[in-house]
Amino acid sequence: MSDLPEAIPASTLILLRPAEAGPPELLMMERVQSMAFAAGALVFPGGRIDPEDHELAAAVGGGIDHAAARIAAIRETIEETGIAPALDPLPDAELAAEIRHALEAGAPFAELLERHSLRLDLEALTPFARWCPTFRETRRFDALFFVAEAPRGAHATAAEAEATRTLWASAQEVLAEADSGRARIIFPTRRNLERLARFADIVEARADAIRHPVETIVPWIEQRGGEQWLCIPDDAGYPVTAERLETARRT
Repeated sequence: MSDLPEAIPASTLILLRPAEAGPPELLMMERVQSMAFAAGALVFPGGRIDPEDHELAAAVGGGIDHAAARIAAIRETIEETGIAPALDPLPDAELAAEIRHALEAGAPFAELLERHSLRLDLEALTPFARWCPTFRETRRFDALFFVAEAPRGAHATAAEAEATRTLWASAQEVLAEADSGRARIIFPTRRNLERLARFADIVEARADAIRHPVETIVPWIEQRGGEQWLCIPDDAGYPVTAERLETARRT
Protein backbone atom coordinates (compact mmCIF):
# COMPACT_ATOMS: atom_id res chain seq x y z
CA MET A 1 0.00 0.00 0.00
CA SER A 2 1.27 3.49 -0.93
CA ASP A 3 2.15 5.78 1.95
CA LEU A 4 1.56 8.86 -0.23
CA PRO A 5 -1.06 11.35 0.94
CA GLU A 6 -4.28 11.27 -1.05
CA ALA A 7 -4.20 13.68 -3.97
CA ILE A 8 -6.37 16.77 -3.47
CA PRO A 9 -8.39 17.84 -6.55
CA ALA A 10 -7.19 21.30 -7.53
CA SER A 11 -7.35 23.81 -10.34
CA THR A 12 -4.90 26.37 -11.68
CA LEU A 13 -5.33 29.31 -14.07
CA ILE A 14 -2.56 30.59 -16.33
CA LEU A 15 -3.57 34.12 -17.30
CA LEU A 16 -1.78 35.63 -20.30
CA ARG A 17 -1.71 39.23 -21.50
CA PRO A 18 0.09 40.88 -24.43
CA ALA A 19 3.36 42.60 -23.63
CA GLU A 20 4.39 45.95 -25.08
CA ALA A 21 7.01 44.02 -27.03
CA GLY A 22 7.99 40.38 -27.16
CA PRO A 23 6.24 37.28 -25.82
CA PRO A 24 3.11 37.44 -23.66
CA GLU A 25 3.29 37.97 -19.93
CA LEU A 26 1.94 35.47 -17.39
CA LEU A 27 0.46 36.21 -13.99
CA MET A 28 2.33 34.52 -11.15
CA MET A 29 2.43 34.82 -7.38
CA GLU A 30 5.15 34.06 -4.86
CA ARG A 31 3.77 31.92 -2.07
CA VAL A 32 4.49 32.83 1.53
CA GLN A 33 7.17 30.83 3.33
CA SER A 34 4.69 29.42 5.86
CA MET A 35 2.66 27.47 3.28
CA ALA A 36 2.59 23.69 3.61
CA PHE A 37 3.05 23.22 -0.15
CA ALA A 38 5.52 25.01 -2.46
CA ALA A 39 6.52 27.50 0.23
CA GLY A 40 8.27 30.53 -1.25
CA ALA A 41 7.81 29.30 -4.82
CA LEU A 42 6.46 31.18 -7.83
CA VAL A 43 3.19 29.57 -8.90
CA PHE A 44 0.12 30.30 -10.99
CA PRO A 45 -3.07 31.24 -9.11
CA GLY A 46 -5.18 28.27 -8.06
CA GLY A 47 -6.34 26.00 -5.27
CA ARG A 48 -8.68 23.25 -4.20
CA ILE A 49 -11.87 22.37 -6.02
CA ASP A 50 -14.55 22.75 -3.34
CA PRO A 51 -17.95 20.99 -3.08
CA GLU A 52 -19.61 24.35 -3.83
CA ASP A 53 -17.75 24.45 -7.15
CA HIS A 54 -19.35 21.13 -8.10
CA GLU A 55 -22.78 22.41 -7.06
CA LEU A 56 -22.40 25.52 -9.18
CA ALA A 57 -21.09 23.44 -12.10
CA ALA A 58 -24.19 21.25 -11.93
CA ALA A 59 -26.35 24.36 -12.12
CA VAL A 60 -24.57 26.30 -14.87
CA GLY A 61 -21.94 24.00 -16.37
CA GLY A 62 -24.01 22.97 -19.37
CA GLY A 63 -22.04 19.78 -19.91
CA ILE A 64 -18.70 21.55 -20.33
CA ASP A 65 -15.74 19.32 -19.47
CA HIS A 66 -14.14 20.03 -16.08
CA ALA A 67 -16.77 22.66 -15.27
CA ALA A 68 -16.16 22.52 -11.51
CA ALA A 69 -12.40 22.87 -12.05
CA ARG A 70 -12.94 25.88 -14.32
CA ILE A 71 -15.15 27.50 -11.68
CA ALA A 72 -12.56 26.82 -8.97
CA ALA A 73 -9.83 28.35 -11.13
CA ILE A 74 -11.86 31.53 -11.63
CA ARG A 75 -12.84 31.76 -7.97
CA GLU A 76 -9.32 31.13 -6.67
CA THR A 77 -7.85 33.69 -9.07
CA ILE A 78 -10.24 36.32 -7.74
CA GLU A 79 -9.42 35.46 -4.14
CA GLU A 80 -5.64 35.29 -4.61
CA THR A 81 -5.01 38.14 -7.06
CA GLY A 82 -8.10 40.35 -7.22
CA ILE A 83 -8.45 39.76 -10.96
CA ALA A 84 -11.91 38.53 -12.00
CA PRO A 85 -11.53 36.68 -15.34
CA ALA A 86 -14.09 34.82 -17.45
CA LEU A 87 -17.13 36.72 -16.17
CA ASP A 88 -19.77 38.39 -18.32
CA PRO A 89 -19.95 41.32 -18.09
CA LEU A 90 -16.39 41.79 -16.86
CA PRO A 91 -16.44 43.54 -13.48
CA ASP A 92 -14.67 46.86 -13.11
CA ALA A 93 -11.93 47.19 -10.50
CA GLU A 94 -14.34 48.31 -7.76
CA LEU A 95 -16.73 45.41 -8.27
CA ALA A 96 -13.88 42.89 -8.58
CA ALA A 97 -12.54 44.08 -5.23
CA GLU A 98 -16.00 43.80 -3.66
CA ILE A 99 -16.39 40.23 -4.90
CA ARG A 100 -12.92 39.35 -3.66
CA HIS A 101 -13.59 40.68 -0.16
CA ALA A 102 -16.92 38.84 -0.03
CA LEU A 103 -15.27 35.55 -1.05
CA GLU A 104 -12.59 36.06 1.60
CA ALA A 105 -15.37 36.56 4.14
CA GLY A 106 -16.94 33.24 3.17
CA ALA A 107 -19.72 34.34 0.81
CA PRO A 108 -20.71 31.61 -1.69
CA PHE A 109 -19.51 32.35 -5.22
CA ALA A 110 -22.90 31.40 -6.68
CA GLU A 111 -24.67 33.99 -4.53
CA LEU A 112 -22.23 36.72 -5.54
CA LEU A 113 -22.71 35.96 -9.22
CA GLU A 114 -26.48 36.15 -8.85
CA ARG A 115 -26.33 39.31 -6.73
CA HIS A 116 -24.28 41.17 -9.32
CA SER A 117 -25.98 39.66 -12.41
CA LEU A 118 -22.76 38.03 -13.61
CA ARG A 119 -22.48 34.98 -15.84
CA LEU A 120 -19.57 32.54 -15.89
CA ASP A 121 -17.87 32.25 -19.28
CA LEU A 122 -16.38 28.81 -18.70
CA GLU A 123 -15.37 28.39 -22.33
CA ALA A 124 -12.92 31.29 -21.90
CA LEU A 125 -10.70 28.76 -20.09
CA THR A 126 -8.90 26.24 -22.28
CA PRO A 127 -7.68 23.00 -20.64
CA PHE A 128 -3.88 22.97 -20.86
CA ALA A 129 -2.51 20.20 -18.62
CA ARG A 130 -3.15 17.96 -15.64
CA TRP A 131 -0.43 17.05 -13.15
CA CYS A 132 -0.54 14.58 -10.29
CA PRO A 133 3.04 14.15 -9.00
CA THR A 134 3.91 11.41 -6.56
CA PHE A 135 6.42 13.55 -4.66
CA ARG A 136 6.39 12.97 -0.90
CA GLU A 137 5.06 16.37 0.05
CA THR A 138 2.91 17.22 3.06
CA ARG A 139 0.13 17.82 0.54
CA ARG A 140 -0.26 16.33 -2.92
CA PHE A 141 -2.49 17.75 -5.63
CA ASP A 142 -4.20 16.42 -8.73
CA ALA A 143 -4.24 19.76 -10.53
CA LEU A 144 -5.87 20.79 -13.77
CA PHE A 145 -4.25 23.75 -15.55
CA PHE A 146 -6.17 26.13 -17.80
CA VAL A 147 -5.04 29.02 -20.00
CA ALA A 148 -7.09 32.17 -20.46
CA GLU A 149 -6.66 35.75 -21.58
CA ALA A 150 -6.41 38.28 -18.78
CA PRO A 151 -9.04 41.03 -18.66
CA ARG A 152 -7.68 44.18 -20.26
CA GLY A 153 -6.18 46.57 -17.74
CA ALA A 154 -6.53 44.09 -14.87
CA HIS A 155 -4.40 44.91 -11.82
CA ALA A 156 -3.23 42.10 -9.54
CA THR A 157 -2.58 42.37 -5.82
CA ALA A 158 -1.43 39.57 -3.55
CA ALA A 159 -3.65 38.08 -0.87
CA GLU A 160 -1.45 38.46 2.21
CA ALA A 161 -2.31 35.03 3.58
CA GLU A 162 -1.33 33.36 0.30
CA ALA A 163 1.48 35.31 -1.34
CA THR A 164 4.14 37.92 -0.75
CA ARG A 165 3.74 39.38 -4.24
CA THR A 166 2.19 38.99 -7.67
CA LEU A 167 4.02 39.68 -10.90
CA TRP A 168 3.55 39.76 -14.65
CA ALA A 169 6.49 38.35 -16.60
CA SER A 170 7.15 36.27 -19.68
CA ALA A 171 7.78 32.57 -19.23
CA GLN A 172 11.38 33.11 -20.31
CA GLU A 173 11.87 35.80 -17.67
CA VAL A 174 10.52 33.60 -14.88
CA LEU A 175 12.77 30.73 -15.95
CA ALA A 176 15.76 33.09 -16.00
CA GLU A 177 14.92 34.26 -12.47
CA ALA A 178 14.81 30.66 -11.28
CA ASP A 179 18.02 29.71 -13.08
CA SER A 180 19.83 32.65 -11.46
CA GLY A 181 18.65 31.61 -7.99
CA ARG A 182 16.55 34.75 -7.52
CA ALA A 183 13.31 32.74 -7.53
CA ARG A 184 12.14 29.21 -6.81
CA ILE A 185 9.87 27.12 -9.02
CA ILE A 186 8.77 23.52 -8.53
CA PHE A 187 9.12 20.79 -11.16
CA PRO A 188 5.62 21.01 -12.73
CA THR A 189 5.82 24.82 -12.90
CA ARG A 190 9.19 24.66 -14.65
CA ARG A 191 7.92 22.21 -17.25
CA ASN A 192 4.81 24.31 -17.87
CA LEU A 193 6.89 27.50 -18.20
CA GLU A 194 9.18 25.81 -20.73
CA ARG A 195 6.14 24.84 -22.75
CA LEU A 196 4.58 28.30 -22.48
CA ALA A 197 7.85 29.98 -23.48
CA ARG A 198 7.35 28.76 -27.06
CA PHE A 199 4.16 30.74 -27.67
CA ALA A 200 3.93 34.22 -29.18
CA ASP A 201 0.40 34.84 -27.86
CA ILE A 202 -2.68 33.30 -26.25
CA VAL A 203 -3.86 32.01 -29.64
CA GLU A 204 -0.76 29.84 -29.98
CA ALA A 205 -1.09 28.62 -26.39
CA ARG A 206 -4.70 27.58 -26.96
CA ALA A 207 -3.87 25.88 -30.25
CA ASP A 208 -1.11 23.86 -28.61
CA ALA A 209 -3.45 22.85 -25.79
CA ILE A 210 -6.01 21.61 -28.31
CA ARG A 211 -3.34 19.63 -30.17
CA HIS A 212 -2.43 17.80 -26.97
CA PRO A 213 -5.57 16.48 -25.24
CA VAL A 214 -5.17 16.63 -21.49
CA GLU A 215 -3.88 13.42 -19.91
CA THR A 216 -2.76 13.14 -16.29
CA ILE A 217 0.99 13.57 -16.02
CA VAL A 218 2.53 11.45 -13.27
CA PRO A 219 6.33 11.95 -13.26
CA TRP A 220 8.49 8.89 -12.68
CA ILE A 221 12.14 8.22 -11.89
CA GLU A 222 14.37 6.17 -14.18
CA GLN A 223 18.08 5.36 -14.35
CA ARG A 224 20.06 6.91 -17.21
CA GLY A 225 23.83 6.53 -17.38
CA GLY A 226 24.06 5.72 -13.70
CA GLU A 227 22.02 8.79 -12.68
CA GLN A 228 18.42 9.18 -11.60
CA TRP A 229 16.21 11.27 -13.88
CA LEU A 230 12.71 12.61 -13.22
CA CYS A 231 10.70 12.03 -16.38
CA ILE A 232 7.34 12.86 -17.98
CA PRO A 233 5.74 11.50 -21.20
CA ASP A 234 7.29 12.53 -24.51
CA ASP A 235 3.95 13.14 -26.25
CA ALA A 236 2.26 15.62 -23.87
CA GLY A 237 3.47 18.79 -25.59
CA TYR A 238 6.49 19.57 -23.39
CA PRO A 239 9.87 20.47 -24.95
CA VAL A 240 11.78 19.14 -21.92
CA THR A 241 10.67 15.75 -20.65
CA ALA A 242 13.45 14.75 -18.22
CA GLU A 243 15.65 16.38 -15.61
CA ARG A 244 18.26 14.98 -13.27
CA LEU A 245 16.55 14.21 -9.99
CA GLU A 246 19.24 16.05 -8.07
CA THR A 247 18.48 19.37 -9.79
CA ALA A 248 14.72 18.79 -9.84
CA ARG A 249 14.72 18.50 -6.06
CA ARG A 250 16.58 21.77 -5.68
CA THR A 251 14.05 23.83 -7.66
